[in-house]
Amino acid sequence: MAVARCQDYYSHGGLYVPPPRKVTYLHFFLHDTMSGNNPSAVPIVSPNTTTTGFGGVIAFDDPLTVGPDITSEVIGNAQGLWVSTDKDFLTLMACLDIGFTKGEFNGSSISVLSRNPITESERELAVVGGKGKFRMAKGYAQLKTYSVNFKTGDAIVEYNVTAAVSGDKSVVWLELAENIRYEYAMSSA
Repeated sequence: MAVARCQDYYSHGGLYVPPPRKVTYLHFFLHDTMSGNNPSAVPIVSPNTTTTGFGGVIAFDDPLTVGPDITSEVIGNAQGLWVSTDKDFLTLMACLDIGFTKGEFNGSSISVLSRNPITESERELAVVGGKGKFRMAKGYAQLKTYSVNFKTGDAIVEYNVTAAVSGDKSVVWLELAENIRYEYAMSSA
């Protein structure tokens, strides 16, 4: 059976074949600083009822650098919220926009929304979208704690991000619609 590529908002000749996805690999360091005169992360809500800080909310605007030293080249920033969401373990719900201000991805950003068990030295977060060159991105970010000061809350975290975007962004929604139509047709057969 030949598979026809969709040229309209619907297909006359069969299943839609999406264009190949472009995969981008990124590596950088996030500097989350809660101490000093110019912190990049600030507590908004600080409950004192649990040892895990359950219910606490932190707003942040953290610099991203090419190396682990804060004096290395800044390539962007991560803005968002950390929300303590676990009653028993130190876990944060990460809601962040990783924005790039230099190089090929200047003006583009990646959106992350995922559970972040920060006491684990290595963890994985979901890339759920983006804008600019990362519009409609899907992927994951592998995090590794480079250094942490539990007394001040300051941390440097290494990020290895894999983000995939459709080669033709105008057809992403068509791909979704065709998949739904195909699944419905298969379940009705």
